[in-house]
Amino acid sequence: MTWDFAEANPFAESSGSISKTAEAVARVLSMALPAAGHGVSIQADAQSQTVSLNKFVSTDPPYYDNIAYADLSDFFYGWLRRSLKDIYPQLFSTISVPKVDELVAIPYRHGGKEEADAFFLEGMTAALTKLAEKSDSTIPLTIYYAYKQSDTRADETGSTGWETFLGAILRAGLGVTGTWPVRTEGDNRQIGNQTNALASSVVLVCRPRANTASSVSRKDFLRQLARALPIALAEMTADPDASVAPVDLAQAAIGPGMAIFSTYSAVLEADGSPMTVHNALVHINKAIDNFFAEAEGELDADTRFCVGWFQQHGFDAGPFGEADVLARAKGTAVDGMKDAGIIDAVRGKVRLFKIKELPKKWDPASDDRVPIWEACHQMCRALGDGESSAGALLARMPQKQDAIRHLAYRLYTLCERQKKAEEARAYNELITSWPAIIEESRNAGHKGTQIGLI
Repeated sequence: MTWDFAEANPFAESSGSISKTAEAVARVLSMALPAAGHGVSIQADAQSQTVSLNKFVSTDPPYYDNIAYADLSDFFYGWLRRSLKDIYPQLFSTISVPKVDELVAIPYRHGGKEEADAFFLEGMTAALTKLAEKSDSTIPLTIYYAYKQSDTRADETGSTGWETFLGAILRAGLGVTGTWPVRTEGDNRQIGNQTNALASSVVLVCRPRANTASSVSRKDFLRQLARALPIALAEMTADPDASVAPVDLAQAAIGPGMAIFSTYSAVLEADGSPMTVHNALVHINKAIDNFFAEAEGELDADTRFCVGWFQQHGFDAGPFGEADVLARAKGTAVDGMKDAGIIDAVRGKVRLFKIKELPKKWDPASDDRVPIWEACHQMCRALGDGESSAGALLARMPQKQDAIRHLAYRLYTLCERQKKAEEARAYNELITSWPAIIEESRNAGHKGTQIGLI
């Protein structure tokens, strides 16, 4: 986050002006306020509040260490205090914003990262426990959480915020029964520019875990995960008009995975110790990889080679001998793929063509060898020229659209694991633009296919 604010022209007709801001606030008020009665706002400590008693609760908690909200408040507090402390003496009784109890994991406030993590876990557990105890038990508790978790691995993690937060949910006696990606973020927000930041907030749907919940072995947990997660992932990715974006898929998959994990009082490892949230996330992410990896068997040999080569080298060059061995294993040949125009092989080196290197006047109807890899990347190239161009291209190969989307998901997942944000963006944009591309393809009309006589 940039700790600054934009200085818009207050008298213009663009965003940030007085007129546009007033109109936006008026629209919200006209839709948000009840027809009769009035709203109530109460400030209370989340760890000791009683506001949620018998209420439906939908909340957006602090995101671990993303933002030190009180530090940001200090930027404005000094000016507000000078003008309002006589009107609201209790609210502005301190020189700066109080920070001791703020529920974020800021290392410099607590003496180190581990201490900050422990502070966040303890405080969030207390807050969620209070919500679980007070809120209406017949309605699920929903929590918005947009902290990205795609980097959890067996030996390390880049998602301590997710692990700590999920740990607090379980310690509070709640179970995760689902995760709903809700499109809440614009693509022009500052943190989203030139990054693969989440396009959605992830709504965690929670219910109290049964007091009679039993423990289960690691083996049984993995068996249930292997059975349930592929079905859930297929549902999330199958519908072209309503599929989960690749950038949100790892988040959405937490739902069915953690639903299994949090059903039990504990998942026991081989040595009898309870499985950690970290290890549960590792297994969930492995199941996502396995889902897409297993489906590769249905793709053509050229595409299987390209995926394997991409995993090892990306778009960089590698030894011809290594490529030849991989090609034979996949049932294809380097020379054939070179002739097909999907790889470059020269002077003992082999590399995949980048999207921007692909020919613009490519026509799948006149190409006698069209691997899904080529079709997918040509679609990415065409999308760069607009959805109408991508739709016109898809209209010439409608029978490949499901395989193209599947491959885009697979390649996005690989890029995320390898921290290749630039390459990943193209595949995410292809999936998120798919409904519009389909519409444009219908407008263009399917071409290059034979019409039946009956």
